[in-house]
Amino acid sequence: ANREMIFADTRLTLVSLVVIVGCFFFSWFGCYKFFKRTHAEAAVCALIAGSPTIGFLGFAVLDPIYGDSVSTGLVVAIISIIVNAITIPIGLYLLNPSSGADGKKNSNLSALISAAKEPVVWAPVLATILVLVGVKIPAAWDPTFNLIAKANSGVAVFAAGLTLAAHKFEFSAEIAYNTFLKLILMPLALLLVGMACHLNSEHLQMMVLAGALPPAFSGIIIASRFNVYTRTGTASLAVSVLGFVVTAPLWIYVSRLVS
Repeated sequence: ANREMIFADTRLTLVSLVVIVGCFFFSWFGCYKFFKRTHAEAAVCALIAGSPTIGFLGFAVLDPIYGDSVSTGLVVAIISIIVNAITIPIGLYLLNPSSGADGKKNSNLSALISAAKEPVVWAPVLATILVLVGVKIPAAWDPTFNLIAKANSGVAVFAAGLTLAAHKFEFSAEIAYNTFLKLILMPLALLLVGMACHLNSEHLQMMVLAGALPPAFSGIIIASRFNVYTRTGTASLAVSVLGFVVTAPLWIYVSRLVS
């Protein structure tokens, strides 16, 4: 997939953007209002329950089912951009107002600046901008970036595993809510909106399955770093990973049936 394809398939991009960002904010609102969490805890909840782990499991799940094709790369690229360059920066912005060293809420501007300083924010945003404007990285740099790309998933899974091991497992209504939102509500919304917008059948199926992936590991890493929502967040990740074993075949079947 290349930038021309991303610009050409605007329906796939817009559907993915609207639904994923919408589910992100729905997760934040539900955690804040229904479960009486703080703004920071709700932000981490949204990073976990409202973002699929597309960068780590996207190709690993989609390639064996739909083939190593340009379409697979397009879906993974679009959703990766939305998660890494939009929802994660928003989540860190929402997280920062309540993390001031003086115990007071930071201003919106200082929260924005604080979020922008984080490599997990500016690195994917910068990469997205470079891709969209057509800046090409010298081929001599490819081995370096390939090494980072190959190590990325393993390091993230290892870090998430350490966080899981450090906290006793629990189950609650909030964890069930997070799991339902991630494994059921998000892919269902993608399916319904995608059908309403008459998306290509193959793109629709891949988008739905990508939306049904477990929560993004980056949310757990951020939770551990700021020591916010760690226990509930790690339990939500564990339950969602186990639940994905059941829901993945279900969404594959349903999306093929109706598309």
